[in-house]
Amino acid sequence: MTLEQKAAQLVQIPYAQIGREKSEEWARRGVGSFLHVFGEDAKHLQKIAIESGAKIPLLFGIDAVHGHCLNRKATIFPTQLSMACAFDPELIKRVAQAAAKEISADGLHQTFSPVLCLGRDIRWGRVDETFGEDPYLAGILGAAMVEGYQGEDNAADTSVIACAKHYIGYGEATGARDSYDTSITYRKIKDTFLPPFEKAVKAGCASVMTAYGSIDGTPCTADKKLLKEILKEQLGFDGFVVTDWQNVSHLIGEQCVAENAKEASRLALESGNDMMMNAPEFYVAIIDLVRSGEADEKLLDEAVERILTVKMRFGLFDNPFRQADEKYLGCEEHLELNKEIARESTVLLKNDGILPLTGKNKILVVGPSADDIRCNYGDWTYFSHPLPDYDTQPVRPYVTLLEGVQELAKKHDCSVQYVKGCEINGEIAGGIKQAVKAAKKADVIVFACGDNILLAAEGCDRADVRLPKPQRELFTALCNTGKSIVTALICTKPLCIPEIDEHSAAVLTNFNSGMFGGRALAEAIFGEINPSGKLPISFPYHVGQQPCYYNQLPGWHCRSYVDMPETSLYSFGHGLSYTSFAYSDILFDEKTLTLKVSVKNTGKREGAETVQVYFRDLASSVMTPVKRLIAFRKVQLKAGDSQELTFTFTRDDFSFVNANEERVTEPGEFELMVGGSSADSDLIKKKFTIGMAPKSWTDQ
Repeated sequence: MTLEQKAAQLVQIPYAQIGREKSEEWARRGVGSFLHVFGEDAKHLQKIAIESGAKIPLLFGIDAVHGHCLNRKATIFPTQLSMACAFDPELIKRVAQAAAKEISADGLHQTFSPVLCLGRDIRWGRVDETFGEDPYLAGILGAAMVEGYQGEDNAADTSVIACAKHYIGYGEATGARDSYDTSITYRKIKDTFLPPFEKAVKAGCASVMTAYGSIDGTPCTADKKLLKEILKEQLGFDGFVVTDWQNVSHLIGEQCVAENAKEASRLALESGNDMMMNAPEFYVAIIDLVRSGEADEKLLDEAVERILTVKMRFGLFDNPFRQADEKYLGCEEHLELNKEIARESTVLLKNDGILPLTGKNKILVVGPSADDIRCNYGDWTYFSHPLPDYDTQPVRPYVTLLEGVQELAKKHDCSVQYVKGCEINGEIAGGIKQAVKAAKKADVIVFACGDNILLAAEGCDRADVRLPKPQRELFTALCNTGKSIVTALICTKPLCIPEIDEHSAAVLTNFNSGMFGGRALAEAIFGEINPSGKLPISFPYHVGQQPCYYNQLPGWHCRSYVDMPETSLYSFGHGLSYTSFAYSDILFDEKTLTLKVSVKNTGKREGAETVQVYFRDLASSVMTPVKRLIAFRKVQLKAGDSQELTFTFTRDDFSFVNANEERVTEPGEFELMVGGSSADSDLIKKKFTIGMAPKSWTDQ
C-alpha cells in the first residue's frame, strides 16, 4: 500500500455531512470507513472502493444504540438503561442479535454500541445510554450485547462489529458536564471503570471508541497510557480504536492541547487511535508528517493492520457486499422480542396495594407522557438524531401508555378518559383545570410524567433534575382532589421525585422503553404481567445528594446530609412484585468459595425475583466500597415454592486495585450480602475469611 492509501484507511467519513459527490472522491482515495450511509448508497460507494487503488473494502458504521433506530422501518428497542432493568444478559444478547440482523439488512457493518460508561450522576444527559451505575452489571450486560452483535461467526451476513464506548470515565466528568474533564486516578479507572471494557474485550469486541473527555487534563484521545498500555497491552485488545466524532479537531479547538491539525493528528496516532471519526484533516496532516519524518510510518502500519484484520475477520474481503435479508427489518419475531424486553424491564417502585387494578374503575389518564411515543423512544432514533425532528411522524407499530390502558380497560370492564394537562416543560391553557375537573369524576388517576430528549440527551445536561415545574403543578392539583394516583414514570433516567413517591399510591417505570413500553406499563397496572424489573441505578431524593450510587466508599463523618436521608429514594436493585420473596439458609464454603441460599415465594402469585449477591472487604490496603455486586440470577417461582441457589466464586471475584494499580485479593475477613436489592434492609449477611493465596506449582 502507498502512504496515501494507508493514511486513508485511518479516516472515517460522515456521508450525510459531505454528500454523495465528495463521498465518491473519498471512496476512490481508499478511505477506511463511512458512517451514516444506508442501502444503495452504501453499495455504490463499496463498488467504487473495491475497483479503485488498493481495492480494500469499505467499512460502514452506524449509531444503532438500541436497535437500528435511524431506519424508520426497524425495530426500536428500549434504551440500555431500560433494558438493564431486566437483569437478564441472555435476553439482552437476543436483542443485540436482532439488532445486528436489522443493521446488516441495510448492508452496514459496525454499530457504535454498547455504551459501557457508568451512570453515576443523573445530571449527565447521556445516563439513558448506559446500563446504569454498577460496573459488574454493565460488564455482564455489555459482554452479552457484544456476543449478540458479533455472533458465533463474525463473517456471517447477520453479524456486525460491536464498538464498546466511551473509553473511559466519560460519565464521571466534573459536574456531570458532557465531555468535560474528570479528575479520577488511574487506580480508580482500573478498579471501577475499566472492568466493563475488560469483559467486552474478553467477549471479542472488535472496536473501542475513545471518549470526548479528559482524565486529569489529558484528553482520552491523547492518552497513550489509556490506549496503548492499558487497553492494547494489558487487556490484550486486538481490534481497532476509533475516536468519537471530531475528537482529533477537539484537541485543537475545545481541549487546547494542540496548536494545529498536524500536531493533533500526530498526537492522536502516537497515543494509539487507529481510526479517526470525521477527521478529514488527519489524512493530509499525517501524510505530511510521515514524509517530513515527524511521524513514524510504523505507527501508521500498525493502525492499518488492526483495521484490515477486523475487516478480514468480519468477511469484508471475501464478501464486500455482504447483506442480510431485508425481511429482518421490523419483522414480527423482533417485535415480539421487543414486547418481551419491555415487560421484563418494567419496575414497580411503590405499591400500597392499589395495583393491580381490579373491578370496574373510572380511570383518568393524565400527563404529557401518556400519548407521546417520543417519550418512550428516547434518543438516537430517526426523529431524534442528531436533534429532535418534529416534522417526522413516528411510524407504527407502537403502543403508548394511553393506548395500552384503553385497550386493556375494555377487557377489565373499565372506562377511560384522557386529559393531557400540560406539556413536558410547558403549560397548556386551562390544562390543569380540565384535568382536575376530570379527576373529580374518576376512581383512579394514572399520571404519566417524565422528561424528553430536550431535557436529557447528548449535550443536554441538567442542574435541576426534578420533574419540570408544569408537571409538578399538575401533580399537586391532582393530589388535592383526594383521588388515588398511580404514577407512570416515562423518563430517560432517574429524576428527583420524593413528592411523587409520598403522594402516589403506586409508582412504576421502564424508562425509555421502546415501541411497546406503554403497553407493558398498562399490562402491569392491570395485572396482566407481574412486574419483575429491578433498578440498575439509584433514585436520589434531591440533586444535592449526587452522586448517590450504592457502592460508595466508607468514611463519611456524618454519613448523610443534615437535611437529607442517608439512603436513596429507590436503591440500586430495587423492584417490587405482586408477590413477595423471603431469603434464608445462607451458607458459604470458604474452601470452595461456594455460596448457597434459599429463596421462597411467600405470596399468593407466581413471580420472578432477581437474587443479588454483594460483598464487602472488611479491611483492605486501600478503601473499598461498602458493597459491590458480585453475582445475580433471576428465578421464577410459583406461589409457596422455594429454590436453593448456588453461586461459585474465585479469589479474583473479591479483588480490588491497590495503590500500585495492581488487581489483588488480600487475605482477611469479608462479608457476603444476599437479597432483593442493594438496600441493607433487603439483605441477609454472612461473614467469611479468605486466607493467603496457595503457592503456585512453580514455587513448590
